[in-house]
Amino acid sequence: MSRPRKVESDPTFCGANQPPPFEGRNLYLADRALQDAASREGALWAHERLTAWGELLGRTETFALAARANRYAPELRSHDRFGERIDEVAFDPAWHELMRLAMREGEHCAPWLEPRDGAQVARATAYLLHAEVENGTQCPLTMTYAAVPVLRRHAASLAPLADLWLPRILGREYDPQSLPVAAKSSALIGMGMTERQGGSDVRANLTRAKQTADGSYRLTGHKWFFSAPMCDAHMVLAQADGGLSCFLLPRMLPDGMRNAVRIVRLKDKLGNRSNASSEVEFDGAHAWLLGEEGRGVPIIIEMVQHTRLDCAIGSAGLMRSAAAQAVHHATHRRAFGRRLVEQPLMQNVLADLILEAEASTALALRLARAFEAGAQENERSLARLATPAVKYWVCKRAPTLIAEALEVLGGNGYVEESALPRLYREAPLNSIWEGSGNVMCLDVLRAARRESAAVDAVLAEIALARGTDGRLDRHAATLAAALRQPETQERDARRIAGAIAIGLAAALLVRHAPAAIGDAYCASRLDDGYAGALGTLPSGVALAAIVATACDEK
Repeated sequence: MSRPRKVESDPTFCGANQPPPFEGRNLYLADRALQDAASREGALWAHERLTAWGELLGRTETFALAARANRYAPELRSHDRFGERIDEVAFDPAWHELMRLAMREGEHCAPWLEPRDGAQVARATAYLLHAEVENGTQCPLTMTYAAVPVLRRHAASLAPLADLWLPRILGREYDPQSLPVAAKSSALIGMGMTERQGGSDVRANLTRAKQTADGSYRLTGHKWFFSAPMCDAHMVLAQADGGLSCFLLPRMLPDGMRNAVRIVRLKDKLGNRSNASSEVEFDGAHAWLLGEEGRGVPIIIEMVQHTRLDCAIGSAGLMRSAAAQAVHHATHRRAFGRRLVEQPLMQNVLADLILEAEASTALALRLARAFEAGAQENERSLARLATPAVKYWVCKRAPTLIAEALEVLGGNGYVEESALPRLYREAPLNSIWEGSGNVMCLDVLRAARRESAAVDAVLAEIALARGTDGRLDRHAATLAAALRQPETQERDARRIAGAIAIGLAAALLVRHAPAAIGDAYCASRLDDGYAGALGTLPSGVALAAIVATACDEK
Protein backbone atom coordinates (compact mmCIF):
# COMPACT_ATOMS: atom_id res chain seq x y z
CA MET A 1 0.00 0.00 0.00
CA SER A 2 1.44 3.40 -1.01
CA ARG A 3 2.07 6.03 1.63
CA PRO A 4 -0.26 9.04 1.57
CA ARG A 5 1.12 12.12 -0.21
CA LYS A 6 2.12 14.94 2.11
CA VAL A 7 0.34 18.25 1.69
CA GLU A 8 2.21 21.44 0.87
CA SER A 9 1.38 23.00 4.23
CA ASP A 10 3.52 20.34 5.88
CA PRO A 11 7.00 21.92 6.39
CA THR A 12 8.65 18.66 5.37
CA PHE A 13 6.77 18.54 2.07
CA CYS A 14 9.30 17.81 -0.66
CA GLY A 15 8.10 20.69 -2.85
CA ALA A 16 8.15 23.36 -0.18
CA ASN A 17 10.05 26.57 -0.96
CA GLN A 18 10.76 25.50 -4.51
CA PRO A 19 9.90 27.77 -7.46
CA PRO A 20 7.35 26.65 -10.03
CA PRO A 21 8.68 25.45 -13.40
CA PHE A 22 10.25 28.17 -15.51
CA GLU A 23 8.78 26.72 -18.69
CA GLY A 24 5.27 27.46 -19.89
CA ARG A 25 5.65 31.18 -20.63
CA ASN A 26 5.73 33.32 -23.73
CA LEU A 27 9.43 34.14 -24.03
CA TYR A 28 8.79 37.22 -26.16
CA LEU A 29 6.01 38.80 -24.14
CA ALA A 30 7.97 38.16 -20.92
CA ASP A 31 10.92 40.20 -22.23
CA ARG A 32 10.25 43.94 -22.20
CA ALA A 33 13.78 44.81 -23.30
CA LEU A 34 13.57 42.56 -26.37
CA GLN A 35 10.16 43.89 -27.39
CA ASP A 36 11.37 47.47 -27.01
CA ALA A 37 14.52 46.82 -29.03
CA ALA A 38 12.66 45.02 -31.82
CA SER A 39 10.18 47.87 -32.06
CA ARG A 40 12.64 50.77 -32.12
CA GLU A 41 15.00 49.03 -34.56
CA GLY A 42 12.24 48.59 -37.12
CA ALA A 43 10.47 45.27 -36.50
CA LEU A 44 7.24 46.42 -34.84
CA TRP A 45 5.37 44.98 -37.82
CA ALA A 46 6.54 41.47 -36.77
CA HIS A 47 5.06 41.68 -33.25
CA GLU A 48 2.32 39.09 -33.81
CA ARG A 49 4.67 36.66 -35.50
CA LEU A 50 7.27 37.04 -32.76
CA THR A 51 4.59 36.65 -30.10
CA ALA A 52 3.55 33.34 -31.66
CA TRP A 53 7.19 32.23 -31.89
CA GLY A 54 7.82 33.18 -28.27
CA GLU A 55 4.78 31.19 -27.17
CA LEU A 56 5.88 28.09 -29.11
CA LEU A 57 9.44 28.26 -27.82
CA GLY A 58 8.32 28.77 -24.22
CA ARG A 59 6.21 25.63 -24.10
CA THR A 60 7.19 22.85 -21.76
CA GLU A 61 7.25 20.51 -24.76
CA THR A 62 9.82 22.66 -26.60
CA PHE A 63 12.12 22.80 -23.58
CA ALA A 64 11.81 19.01 -23.39
CA LEU A 65 12.85 18.70 -27.05
CA ALA A 66 15.93 20.81 -26.30
CA ALA A 67 16.90 18.65 -23.34
CA ARG A 68 16.44 15.44 -25.31
CA ALA A 69 18.38 16.65 -28.36
CA ASN A 70 21.37 17.38 -26.10
CA ARG A 71 21.07 14.22 -24.03
CA TYR A 72 21.06 11.96 -27.11
CA ALA A 73 23.94 13.31 -29.15
CA PRO A 74 24.36 12.63 -32.89
CA GLU A 75 26.20 9.48 -33.92
CA LEU A 76 28.47 8.85 -36.88
CA ARG A 77 27.54 5.94 -39.16
CA SER A 78 30.51 5.65 -41.45
CA HIS A 79 29.42 2.37 -43.10
CA ASP A 80 26.19 0.54 -43.72
CA ARG A 81 25.56 -3.09 -42.75
CA PHE A 82 27.04 -4.27 -46.04
CA GLY A 83 30.32 -2.49 -45.39
CA GLU A 84 29.65 0.29 -47.88
CA ARG A 85 30.86 3.77 -46.95
CA ILE A 86 27.92 6.10 -46.25
CA ASP A 87 29.31 8.86 -43.96
CA GLU A 88 25.94 9.64 -42.38
CA VAL A 89 25.17 11.31 -39.07
CA ALA A 90 22.14 10.04 -37.14
CA PHE A 91 20.20 12.49 -34.94
CA ASP A 92 17.58 12.04 -32.28
CA PRO A 93 14.03 12.88 -33.48
CA ALA A 94 14.07 15.89 -31.14
CA TRP A 95 16.77 17.49 -33.28
CA HIS A 96 14.68 17.09 -36.43
CA GLU A 97 11.60 18.56 -34.77
CA LEU A 98 13.52 21.62 -33.55
CA MET A 99 14.98 22.10 -37.03
CA ARG A 100 11.52 21.80 -38.56
CA LEU A 101 10.16 24.51 -36.26
CA ALA A 102 13.05 26.90 -36.85
CA MET A 103 13.03 26.51 -40.64
CA ARG A 104 9.30 27.08 -40.72
CA GLU A 105 9.93 30.30 -38.79
CA GLY A 106 12.51 31.26 -41.43
CA GLU A 107 15.57 31.75 -39.22
CA HIS A 108 17.74 30.69 -42.15
CA CYS A 109 16.11 32.73 -44.90
CA ALA A 110 13.36 35.20 -43.93
CA PRO A 111 15.29 38.48 -44.54
CA TRP A 112 16.39 37.27 -47.98
CA LEU A 113 12.86 36.23 -48.98
CA GLU A 114 11.23 39.41 -47.62
CA PRO A 115 13.86 42.18 -47.61
CA ARG A 116 11.59 44.83 -46.09
CA ASP A 117 12.64 47.39 -43.48
CA GLY A 118 13.23 45.63 -40.18
CA ALA A 119 13.53 42.16 -41.73
CA GLN A 120 16.99 41.55 -40.27
CA VAL A 121 15.87 42.83 -36.87
CA ALA A 122 12.79 40.58 -36.88
CA ARG A 123 14.93 37.61 -37.80
CA ALA A 124 17.50 38.53 -35.11
CA THR A 125 14.72 38.69 -32.52
CA ALA A 126 13.44 35.26 -33.50
CA TYR A 127 17.00 33.91 -33.41
CA LEU A 128 17.62 35.38 -29.94
CA LEU A 129 14.46 33.71 -28.64
CA HIS A 130 15.55 30.38 -30.12
CA ALA A 131 18.94 30.75 -28.40
CA GLU A 132 17.19 30.90 -25.04
CA VAL A 133 16.03 27.31 -25.53
CA GLU A 134 18.45 25.32 -27.73
CA ASN A 135 21.64 26.32 -29.49
CA GLY A 136 22.98 23.37 -31.45
CA THR A 137 20.24 23.61 -34.06
CA GLN A 138 21.23 27.22 -34.67
CA CYS A 139 24.59 26.28 -36.21
CA PRO A 140 23.30 25.02 -39.61
CA LEU A 141 20.63 27.75 -39.65
CA THR A 142 23.25 30.48 -39.20
CA MET A 143 25.55 29.13 -41.88
CA THR A 144 22.70 28.75 -44.35
CA TYR A 145 21.50 32.30 -43.62
CA ALA A 146 25.03 33.66 -44.05
CA ALA A 147 25.66 31.79 -47.30
CA VAL A 148 22.80 33.39 -49.23
CA PRO A 149 24.34 36.83 -49.94
CA VAL A 150 27.61 35.18 -50.99
CA LEU A 151 25.90 32.75 -53.35
CA ARG A 152 23.76 35.52 -54.81
CA ARG A 153 26.77 37.79 -55.34
CA HIS A 154 28.69 35.04 -57.13
CA ALA A 155 25.78 33.34 -58.87
CA ALA A 156 27.31 33.98 -62.28
CA SER A 157 30.32 31.82 -61.47
CA LEU A 158 27.98 29.03 -60.40
CA ALA A 159 25.57 29.20 -63.33
CA PRO A 160 23.44 27.19 -63.83
CA LEU A 161 23.99 25.66 -60.37
CA ALA A 162 22.82 28.80 -58.58
CA ASP A 163 19.35 28.39 -60.08
CA LEU A 164 19.27 24.89 -58.61
CA TRP A 165 20.60 25.70 -55.14
CA LEU A 166 19.27 29.12 -54.18
CA PRO A 167 15.53 28.32 -54.30
CA ARG A 168 16.10 25.31 -52.06
CA ILE A 169 18.32 27.21 -49.62
CA LEU A 170 15.41 29.63 -49.28
CA GLY A 171 12.93 26.79 -48.70
CA ARG A 172 11.14 26.63 -45.36
CA GLU A 173 10.21 22.95 -45.32
CA TYR A 174 12.87 21.00 -43.42
CA ASP A 175 14.18 18.13 -45.55
CA PRO A 176 16.88 15.99 -43.87
CA GLN A 177 17.07 13.38 -46.64
CA SER A 178 20.41 12.47 -48.19
CA LEU A 179 19.52 13.22 -51.79
CA PRO A 180 20.87 15.29 -54.66
CA VAL A 181 19.71 18.86 -54.24
CA ALA A 182 17.41 18.67 -57.27
CA ALA A 183 15.33 16.05 -55.43
CA LYS A 184 14.96 18.09 -52.22
CA SER A 185 12.48 20.71 -51.03
CA SER A 186 15.12 22.61 -49.05
CA ALA A 187 18.87 22.67 -48.52
CA LEU A 188 21.23 23.61 -45.71
CA ILE A 189 24.75 25.02 -46.05
CA GLY A 190 27.71 24.42 -43.75
CA MET A 191 31.29 25.70 -43.58
CA GLY A 192 34.76 24.19 -43.68
CA MET A 193 37.61 26.66 -43.33
CA THR A 194 40.13 25.59 -40.68
CA GLU A 195 42.82 22.93 -40.89
CA ARG A 196 44.87 21.34 -38.14
CA GLN A 197 48.09 23.16 -38.98
CA GLY A 198 46.59 26.64 -39.24
CA GLY A 199 43.35 27.12 -37.33
CA SER A 200 42.42 30.80 -37.63
CA ASP A 201 45.32 31.32 -40.03
CA VAL A 202 43.42 30.01 -43.04
CA ARG A 203 46.12 31.19 -45.45
CA ALA A 204 48.16 28.28 -44.08
CA ASN A 205 45.62 25.83 -45.50
CA LEU A 206 47.08 22.89 -47.42
CA THR A 207 43.98 21.42 -49.10
CA ARG A 208 44.51 21.52 -52.87
CA ALA A 209 41.96 22.25 -55.60
CA LYS A 210 42.57 21.17 -59.19
CA GLN A 211 40.36 22.28 -62.04
CA THR A 212 38.96 19.64 -64.39
CA ALA A 213 37.96 19.76 -68.03
CA ASP A 214 34.31 20.52 -67.22
CA GLY A 215 35.25 23.59 -65.16
CA SER A 216 34.60 22.04 -61.76
CA TYR A 217 37.35 21.28 -59.24
CA ARG A 218 38.56 18.28 -57.28
CA LEU A 219 39.60 18.88 -53.67
CA THR A 220 42.18 16.80 -51.83
CA GLY A 221 43.07 17.42 -48.20
CA HIS A 222 41.28 17.79 -44.88
CA LYS A 223 39.29 20.10 -42.59
CA TRP A 224 39.88 20.10 -38.83
CA PHE A 225 36.48 21.62 -38.06
CA PHE A 226 33.82 20.84 -40.64
CA SER A 227 30.65 22.31 -39.18
CA ALA A 228 27.38 20.39 -39.47
CA PRO A 229 28.46 17.61 -41.85
CA MET A 230 24.83 16.67 -42.52
CA CYS A 231 24.32 19.90 -44.49
CA ASP A 232 23.64 19.54 -48.20
CA ALA A 233 26.71 21.57 -49.19
CA HIS A 234 29.60 23.39 -47.56
CA MET A 235 31.50 26.55 -48.32
CA VAL A 236 35.17 25.56 -48.12
CA LEU A 237 38.58 27.11 -48.68
CA ALA A 238 41.31 25.38 -50.68
CA GLN A 239 44.51 26.29 -52.49
CA ALA A 240 43.99 26.54 -56.25
CA ASP A 241 46.67 27.46 -58.79
CA GLY A 242 45.72 31.11 -58.33
CA GLY A 243 45.85 31.01 -54.54
CA LEU A 244 43.44 30.42 -51.66
CA SER A 245 39.95 30.16 -53.13
CA CYS A 246 36.37 29.57 -52.03
CA PHE A 247 34.28 26.63 -53.22
CA LEU A 248 30.78 25.20 -52.94
CA LEU A 249 31.16 21.50 -52.12
CA PRO A 250 27.96 19.36 -52.23
CA ARG A 251 27.39 16.32 -50.06
CA MET A 252 25.51 14.42 -52.78
CA LEU A 253 26.36 14.55 -56.47
CA PRO A 254 23.73 15.03 -59.20
CA ASP A 255 23.89 11.34 -60.15
CA GLY A 256 22.95 10.30 -56.60
CA MET A 257 26.45 9.26 -55.57
CA ARG A 258 28.00 10.57 -52.37
CA ASN A 259 30.76 13.10 -52.80
CA ALA A 260 34.24 12.02 -51.74
CA VAL A 261 34.01 13.64 -48.29
CA ARG A 262 35.04 11.15 -45.61
CA ILE A 263 33.97 11.88 -42.05
CA VAL A 264 36.93 10.85 -39.89
CA ARG A 265 35.16 11.44 -36.57
CA LEU A 266 32.68 13.67 -34.79
CA LYS A 267 34.18 16.11 -32.32
CA ASP A 268 33.60 15.32 -28.63
CA LYS A 269 32.81 18.90 -27.61
CA LEU A 270 32.43 20.73 -24.33
CA GLY A 271 28.99 22.00 -25.34
CA ASN A 272 26.82 22.28 -28.43
CA ARG A 273 26.20 18.58 -27.93
CA SER A 274 23.07 18.34 -30.05
CA ASN A 275 24.95 19.48 -33.14
CA ALA A 276 27.50 17.46 -35.09
CA SER A 277 30.92 18.94 -35.76
CA SER A 278 33.43 16.80 -37.59
CA GLU A 279 36.87 16.23 -39.01
CA VAL A 280 36.82 15.27 -42.67
CA GLU A 281 39.11 14.26 -45.48
CA PHE A 282 38.61 15.09 -49.15
CA ASP A 283 39.61 12.41 -51.64
CA GLY A 284 39.13 14.20 -54.93
CA ALA A 285 35.81 15.69 -53.81
CA HIS A 286 33.79 17.57 -56.45
CA ALA A 287 33.39 21.33 -55.85
CA TRP A 288 32.59 24.51 -57.76
CA LEU A 289 34.56 27.74 -57.58
CA LEU A 290 32.90 30.86 -56.21
CA GLY A 291 34.21 34.04 -57.79
CA GLU A 292 37.84 34.02 -58.86
CA GLU A 293 40.82 31.96 -57.80
CA GLY A 294 42.87 33.63 -55.09
CA ARG A 295 39.87 35.57 -53.73
CA GLY A 296 38.81 32.98 -51.16
CA VAL A 297 39.25 35.09 -48.03
CA PRO A 298 37.38 38.21 -49.26
CA ILE A 299 34.55 36.00 -50.50
CA ILE A 300 34.18 33.95 -47.33
CA ILE A 301 34.49 37.07 -45.14
CA GLU A 302 31.06 38.25 -46.30
CA MET A 303 29.63 35.01 -44.97
CA VAL A 304 31.68 35.29 -41.79
CA GLN A 305 30.38 38.81 -41.13
CA HIS A 306 26.84 37.45 -40.92
CA THR A 307 27.84 34.48 -38.78
CA ARG A 308 29.59 36.86 -36.37
CA LEU A 309 26.34 38.80 -36.07
CA ASP A 310 24.62 35.56 -35.07
CA CYS A 311 27.31 34.81 -32.49
CA ALA A 312 26.43 38.07 -30.74
CA ILE A 313 22.69 37.47 -31.03
CA GLY A 314 22.98 33.90 -29.80
CA SER A 315 25.08 34.89 -26.80
CA ALA A 316 22.55 37.60 -25.96
CA GLY A 317 19.88 34.89 -25.95
CA LEU A 318 21.92 32.68 -23.64
CA MET A 319 22.40 35.61 -21.25
CA ARG A 320 18.74 36.55 -21.29
CA SER A 321 17.72 32.94 -20.54
CA ALA A 322 20.14 32.65 -17.61
CA ALA A 323 19.20 36.04 -16.14
CA ALA A 324 15.46 35.31 -16.45
CA GLN A 325 15.83 31.97 -14.69
CA ALA A 326 17.81 33.60 -11.89
CA VAL A 327 15.13 36.27 -11.37
CA HIS A 328 12.42 33.60 -11.52
CA HIS A 329 14.13 31.52 -8.85
CA ALA A 330 14.81 34.49 -6.57
CA THR A 331 11.22 35.66 -6.90
CA HIS A 332 9.87 32.40 -5.50
CA ARG A 333 12.61 31.20 -3.17
CA ARG A 334 12.69 32.23 0.51
CA ALA A 335 15.75 32.26 2.76
CA PHE A 336 16.29 33.77 6.20
CA GLY A 337 12.68 34.87 6.42
CA ARG A 338 12.44 36.78 3.13
CA ARG A 339 12.22 36.11 -0.58
CA LEU A 340 15.65 36.21 -2.19
CA VAL A 341 14.51 38.95 -4.55
CA GLU A 342 13.90 41.23 -1.55
CA GLN A 343 17.40 40.90 -0.10
CA PRO A 344 19.80 43.77 -0.90
CA LEU A 345 22.89 41.77 -1.85
CA MET A 346 20.85 39.41 -4.05
CA GLN A 347 19.18 42.46 -5.59
CA ASN A 348 22.63 43.73 -6.49
CA VAL A 349 23.48 40.47 -8.24
CA LEU A 350 20.15 40.24 -10.06
CA ALA A 351 20.27 43.89 -11.11
CA ASP A 352 23.74 43.39 -12.57
CA LEU A 353 22.58 40.30 -14.48
CA ILE A 354 19.69 42.32 -15.87
CA LEU A 355 21.99 45.17 -16.93
CA GLU A 356 24.29 42.80 -18.77
CA ALA A 357 21.45 40.93 -20.48
CA GLU A 358 19.66 44.11 -21.50
CA ALA A 359 22.85 45.67 -22.85
CA SER A 360 23.60 42.58 -24.95
CA THR A 361 20.05 42.57 -26.35
CA ALA A 362 20.25 46.25 -27.26
CA LEU A 363 23.64 45.77 -28.95
CA ALA A 364 22.58 42.67 -30.90
CA LEU A 365 19.43 44.20 -32.35
CA ARG A 366 21.06 47.56 -33.09
CA LEU A 367 23.78 45.70 -34.95
CA ALA A 368 21.17 43.70 -36.86
CA ARG A 369 19.65 46.96 -38.13
CA ALA A 370 23.00 47.82 -39.70
CA PHE A 371 22.66 44.64 -41.80
CA GLU A 372 19.30 45.59 -43.36
CA ALA A 373 19.07 45.35 -47.14
CA GLY A 374 18.32 49.06 -47.47
CA ALA A 375 20.94 50.22 -44.96
CA GLN A 376 22.74 53.45 -45.84
CA GLU A 377 26.52 53.55 -46.21
CA ASN A 378 27.00 54.95 -42.71
CA GLU A 379 25.19 51.88 -41.35
CA ARG A 380 27.45 49.58 -43.34
CA SER A 381 30.45 51.47 -42.00
CA LEU A 382 29.11 51.06 -38.47
CA ALA A 383 28.75 47.32 -39.02
CA ARG A 384 32.35 46.92 -40.18
CA LEU A 385 33.74 48.20 -36.88
CA ALA A 386 30.94 47.36 -34.47
CA THR A 387 30.48 43.72 -35.55
CA PRO A 388 33.85 42.41 -34.28
CA ALA A 389 33.69 44.66 -31.20
CA VAL A 390 30.17 43.59 -30.23
CA LYS A 391 30.87 39.95 -31.06
CA TYR A 392 33.96 40.03 -28.86
CA TRP A 393 32.33 41.75 -25.90
CA VAL A 394 28.92 40.08 -25.78
CA CYS A 395 30.33 36.60 -26.31
CA LYS A 396 33.02 37.21 -23.70
CA ARG A 397 30.47 38.35 -21.09
CA ALA A 398 28.18 35.34 -21.54
CA PRO A 399 30.13 32.73 -19.51
CA THR A 400 30.55 35.16 -16.60
CA LEU A 401 26.87 36.02 -16.49
CA ILE A 402 25.68 32.42 -16.80
CA ALA A 403 28.02 31.25 -14.04
CA GLU A 404 26.62 33.94 -11.75
CA ALA A 405 23.04 33.06 -12.65
CA LEU A 406 23.76 29.41 -11.96
CA GLU A 407 25.06 30.39 -8.54
CA VAL A 408 21.82 32.22 -7.75
CA LEU A 409 20.05 28.86 -8.03
CA GLY A 410 22.79 27.14 -6.02
CA GLY A 411 22.65 23.37 -6.18
CA ASN A 412 19.40 23.54 -8.13
CA GLY A 413 21.26 25.37 -10.88
CA TYR A 414 24.14 22.92 -10.94
CA VAL A 415 21.98 19.95 -11.92
CA GLU A 416 21.18 19.23 -15.55
CA GLU A 417 17.42 19.51 -15.07
CA SER A 418 17.74 23.27 -14.67
CA ALA A 419 19.28 23.60 -18.18
CA LEU A 420 21.77 26.14 -16.80
CA PRO A 421 24.69 23.68 -17.06
CA ARG A 422 23.89 23.34 -20.75
CA LEU A 423 23.83 27.12 -21.18
CA TYR A 424 27.16 27.34 -19.35
CA ARG A 425 28.75 24.76 -21.65
CA GLU A 426 27.38 26.56 -24.69
CA ALA A 427 28.63 29.98 -23.61
CA PRO A 428 32.30 29.76 -24.73
CA LEU A 429 31.45 28.53 -28.22
CA ASN A 430 30.33 31.81 -29.77
CA SER A 431 33.48 33.47 -28.46
CA ILE A 432 35.62 30.86 -30.26
CA TRP A 433 33.54 30.31 -33.40
CA GLU A 434 34.17 32.63 -36.37
CA GLY A 435 37.13 34.30 -34.72
CA SER A 436 38.31 34.09 -31.15
CA GLY A 437 38.58 37.15 -28.91
CA ASN A 438 42.05 38.13 -30.13
CA VAL A 439 41.05 37.75 -33.79
CA MET A 440 38.02 39.99 -33.23
CA CYS A 441 40.02 42.67 -31.46
CA LEU A 442 42.70 42.70 -34.13
CA ASP A 443 39.92 43.10 -36.71
CA VAL A 444 38.72 46.11 -34.70
CA LEU A 445 42.17 47.70 -34.91
CA ARG A 446 42.46 47.01 -38.64
CA ALA A 447 39.03 48.50 -39.35
CA ALA A 448 39.81 51.57 -37.23
CA ARG A 449 43.11 52.15 -39.02
CA ARG A 450 41.84 51.57 -42.55
CA GLU A 451 38.34 53.04 -42.47
CA SER A 452 37.89 56.45 -40.96
CA ALA A 453 34.22 56.25 -42.00
CA ALA A 454 33.75 53.27 -39.69
CA VAL A 455 35.26 55.16 -36.75
CA ASP A 456 33.07 58.17 -37.55
CA ALA A 457 29.97 55.98 -37.70
CA VAL A 458 30.60 54.38 -34.30
CA LEU A 459 31.36 57.69 -32.63
CA ALA A 460 28.30 59.28 -34.25
CA GLU A 461 26.11 56.50 -32.85
CA ILE A 462 27.47 57.06 -29.35
CA ALA A 463 27.12 60.83 -29.82
CA LEU A 464 23.34 60.44 -30.18
CA ALA A 465 23.34 60.23 -26.36
CA ARG A 466 25.65 63.21 -25.87
CA GLY A 467 24.67 65.35 -22.91
CA THR A 468 22.50 62.72 -21.21
CA ASP A 469 25.24 61.41 -18.93
CA GLY A 470 28.59 63.03 -18.17
CA ARG A 471 30.27 59.67 -17.61
CA LEU A 472 29.32 58.57 -21.12
CA ASP A 473 30.53 61.87 -22.60
CA ARG A 474 33.93 61.36 -20.98
CA HIS A 475 34.07 57.74 -22.17
CA ALA A 476 33.23 58.82 -25.72
CA ALA A 477 35.99 61.45 -25.73
CA THR A 478 38.60 58.95 -24.50
CA LEU A 479 37.44 56.36 -27.04
CA ALA A 480 37.59 58.86 -29.90
CA ALA A 481 41.19 59.71 -29.03
CA ALA A 482 42.17 56.04 -28.92
CA LEU A 483 40.46 55.16 -32.21
CA ARG A 484 42.08 58.05 -34.04
CA GLN A 485 45.60 57.20 -32.90
CA PRO A 486 47.26 55.23 -35.72
CA GLU A 487 50.06 54.17 -33.37
CA THR A 488 47.66 52.33 -31.03
CA GLN A 489 49.43 49.20 -29.82
CA GLU A 490 48.20 45.70 -30.65
CA ARG A 491 48.41 44.81 -26.97
CA ASP A 492 45.61 47.34 -26.28
CA ALA A 493 43.20 45.83 -28.80
CA ARG A 494 40.98 44.11 -26.24
CA ARG A 495 40.63 47.26 -24.17
CA ILE A 496 39.62 49.29 -27.22
CA ALA A 497 37.16 46.70 -28.54
CA GLY A 498 35.53 46.47 -25.13
CA ALA A 499 35.35 50.27 -24.88
CA ILE A 500 33.52 50.42 -28.22
CA ALA A 501 30.93 47.86 -27.13
CA ILE A 502 30.42 49.42 -23.70
CA GLY A 503 30.09 52.88 -25.22
CA LEU A 504 27.52 51.71 -27.75
CA ALA A 505 25.58 49.82 -25.07
CA ALA A 506 25.61 52.77 -22.68
CA ALA A 507 24.39 55.12 -25.40
CA LEU A 508 21.51 52.79 -26.25
CA LEU A 509 20.52 52.25 -22.64
CA VAL A 510 20.55 55.89 -21.55
CA ARG A 511 18.45 56.78 -24.58
CA HIS A 512 15.94 53.94 -24.53
CA ALA A 513 15.96 51.85 -21.33
CA PRO A 514 14.25 52.74 -18.03
CA ALA A 515 16.22 55.52 -16.35
CA ALA A 516 17.42 53.29 -13.52
CA ILE A 517 19.03 50.90 -16.00
CA GLY A 518 20.83 53.53 -18.05
CA ASP A 519 22.14 55.24 -14.93
CA ALA A 520 23.31 51.99 -13.33
CA TYR A 521 25.07 50.84 -16.49
CA CYS A 522 27.01 54.11 -16.73
CA ALA A 523 27.76 54.13 -13.01
CA SER A 524 29.11 50.58 -13.02
CA ARG A 525 30.75 50.24 -16.45
CA LEU A 526 32.06 53.73 -17.15
CA ASP A 527 33.14 55.13 -13.79
CA ASP A 528 36.55 54.38 -12.32
CA GLY A 529 36.73 51.44 -9.96
CA TYR A 530 34.67 48.92 -11.93
CA ALA A 531 35.55 45.55 -10.41
CA GLY A 532 34.35 43.44 -13.34
CA ALA A 533 32.60 41.01 -10.99
CA LEU A 534 28.82 40.95 -11.17
CA GLY A 535 26.91 42.07 -8.10
CA THR A 536 29.20 45.03 -7.40
CA LEU A 537 26.92 47.88 -8.44
CA PRO A 538 27.79 51.04 -6.49
CA SER A 539 25.67 52.79 -3.88
CA GLY A 540 22.99 55.05 -5.27
CA VAL A 541 21.91 52.57 -7.93
CA ALA A 542 18.16 51.81 -7.82
CA LEU A 543 18.48 48.05 -7.38
CA ALA A 544 14.84 47.23 -6.65
CA ALA A 545 13.65 49.32 -9.58
CA ILE A 546 15.99 47.50 -11.97
CA VAL A 547 14.95 44.07 -10.72
CA ALA A 548 11.31 45.07 -11.04
CA THR A 549 11.79 45.69 -14.78
CA ALA A 550 12.54 42.01 -15.28
CA CYS A 551 9.94 40.52 -12.94
CA ASP A 552 6.93 39.26 -14.83
CA GLU A 553 5.76 37.50 -11.66
CA LYS A 554 5.23 38.81 -8.15
